[in-house]
Amino acid sequence: SKPATYRYQINVQGRFIRNFLIFIMASSLDFVSLNFLKQGETVSTRCDEMHSLIKRGCDDDMIENPHGKQKILKNKKVTHRKKGAEKLKPEEITQIQPQKLSLTLRSGEPQSFNLTFKRAEDYPIDLYYLMDLSYSMKDDLENVKNLGTSLMLEMSKITSDFRIGFGSFVEKTVMPYISTTPAKLLNPCTGDQNCTSPFSYKNVLKLTSDGKKFNNLVGQQHISGNLDSPEGGFDAIMQVAVCGDHIGWRNVTRLLVFSTDAGFHFAGDGKLGGIVLPNDGKCHLENNAYTMSHYYDYPSIAHLVQKLSDNNIQTIFAVTEEFQPVYQELKNLIPKSAVGTLSANSSNVINLIIDAYNSLSSEVILENSKLPEGVTIAYTSRCKNGVVSEGESGRRCSNISIGDEVMFSISVTSKGCPKLGKPEHIKIKPLGFTEEVEIILNFICECECNKDGVKNSPLCHFGNGTYECGACKCNEGRVGRQCECSSNDVATEDMDRTCRKDNGTDICSNNGDCVCGTCECKKRDNPEERYSGQHCECDNFNCDRSGNKLCGGHGHCECRVCVCDPMWTGNACDCSLDNSTCLASNKQICNGRGECECGTCKCTDPKFQGPTCETCPTCPGVCTEHKECVQCRAFGTGEKKDTSKLSLLGCRNREICLFTLSRVRACCSHGLVGSNHPNTAAPAVSDCPAGPDIIPIVAGVVAGIVLIGLALLLIWKLLMIIHDRREFAKFEKEKMNHNITIVENITFV
Repeated sequence: SKPATYRYQINVQGRFIRNFLIFIMASSLDFVSLNFLKQGETVSTRCDEMHSLIKRGCDDDMIENPHGKQKILKNKKVTHRKKGAEKLKPEEITQIQPQKLSLTLRSGEPQSFNLTFKRAEDYPIDLYYLMDLSYSMKDDLENVKNLGTSLMLEMSKITSDFRIGFGSFVEKTVMPYISTTPAKLLNPCTGDQNCTSPFSYKNVLKLTSDGKKFNNLVGQQHISGNLDSPEGGFDAIMQVAVCGDHIGWRNVTRLLVFSTDAGFHFAGDGKLGGIVLPNDGKCHLENNAYTMSHYYDYPSIAHLVQKLSDNNIQTIFAVTEEFQPVYQELKNLIPKSAVGTLSANSSNVINLIIDAYNSLSSEVILENSKLPEGVTIAYTSRCKNGVVSEGESGRRCSNISIGDEVMFSISVTSKGCPKLGKPEHIKIKPLGFTEEVEIILNFICECECNKDGVKNSPLCHFGNGTYECGACKCNEGRVGRQCECSSNDVATEDMDRTCRKDNGTDICSNNGDCVCGTCECKKRDNPEERYSGQHCECDNFNCDRSGNKLCGGHGHCECRVCVCDPMWTGNACDCSLDNSTCLASNKQICNGRGECECGTCKCTDPKFQGPTCETCPTCPGVCTEHKECVQCRAFGTGEKKDTSKLSLLGCRNREICLFTLSRVRACCSHGLVGSNHPNTAAPAVSDCPAGPDIIPIVAGVVAGIVLIGLALLLIWKLLMIIHDRREFAKFEKEKMNHNITIVENITFV
């Protein structure tokens, strides 16, 4: 037991020493953390960009920089099978991957994932045929009576699991849509026509795989009638969409064929019959008949779009040519819908359905459920043949054949945290399909260091707050950076006095709020700009500018004064201390005739100018400068010839009078040498070429111009003579032809 006790004592001492060291280190870190903010800066200033915090002196190990993450929770692979293979249940077929995932979002940081869609072969189909049974559709009903078995046969080429149902509609059973006289309620048709009583909507046949049953029940249907041209088809569509149990919809491809030869009533039209209650979008079928048509108004188009989308129903409008433009506009408002032109007696309805189905199933459009506040989503599609689209076009891919696989890249971004701080759920699905992706959104709203907060910390003014993440979170009723004040005393005059600079009237220089006798400066929209100082009198954005840049781009602003980078000076840090730009070609600064100021030469000799004081427009040239020397050395003439020996020596001294034979020639060509020395030696004169004779040159130029002008004049005259002769010959020929015609006419008479 003694060794164990001894080890225990050592462990206790070790833990004590360790905890003491941790306390000392934590205290030092806390002191640095508490004094990180400058005078006047708010606690929220501690949250900034990584580079800004490091620039302000915050160590890397004291910065918490969490990042978002993602985790796939359900990732069943898309189904790969061929028609005729082992039959699968609808719920066993997968066309979209992944199915569920979790995203952890940090504000402003997007999380992206890929979504794969593959159109499965031999996918089950449910088709519900909704038909207008007003009197004008009498011929159409005869052709639809055999639709069941015929459509079953055609659809078997696409899928081995096909079901069909039937429903009919006419109109609301109130005036002025139908006649409410007792006789018309029994038989709304005129003459000897035997019609059934008017009704709003009937579910005649629940979805079934028995085509013969479809034919039998449809064969028992009779035409009805109403008064106005538009029909109550929207009431019927709404009930078909929301009454899934009555219709028998499965979680497979759902098609609704809407057949009519008339327009439609929509929300607001019910007022004509005294119906003002908006459609509630709920199922009201009793004995397979819609019972609330007289109570609820027609649904709006937007309401229908929502219910069709919620129930994954794709609509095919089979309408006559007369109303095709009307339903084409309606199709543009309803995603995943198609319009086909119905023949006069619906004889082409099967081909119409097949074509419309192929059109709908060859396009996939992604849609998402309502997004939480502050959350945005972006789509990028990667379709067949490498076609990539973004924006709204990134939601869809077209021309998808059975077995084709396409991919979407989905990016989710949060601009903040939800008010309740709880996880949110969104769903993404392809329109017209029952499969969907469930996404759980978690939000990073607090730093991990919050979990290690010390309640009633002595660093927060004798325990008046919780010390977390390097700052005090004050208890209720306490305010201040260290929670040193009571909230009841915050607005007192004594505390406000300390927030006024030089006993002025402005509190915190009108750039902040006085909290607990201390100025807390306002935040700017630009996070790089901030107020600071004891009275918020300083800022880092109101310094001098140069070249439209703060501090010329060569310094930073501190309390409205530029602090320049090395080798720069001036109020706007626009004066360079680098003299390399002032060096002349002779390697002297400003050619020895000026001073270098801010990287630019300021010439002290007024005769010289230019960037390096090397240009002198009024200075004599080389020939003028060395004229006397040239005359003296080359020709033995000039003013220096008869001077004293000292001057003559200076003339003959090569160090004082430096020239070359080329300079002598240049001087001769400019007439500076030669006119004052008639006794020039032959060799020296031969080196000076004679000047050009001006008169012959001028005469030659004038003569050339005259000759060219005469030549051009002669050419023009020649061309005019040729043109006149051609015109005259043409005139003579036409004149001769005219005379011949006259003679022939006279002879004929």
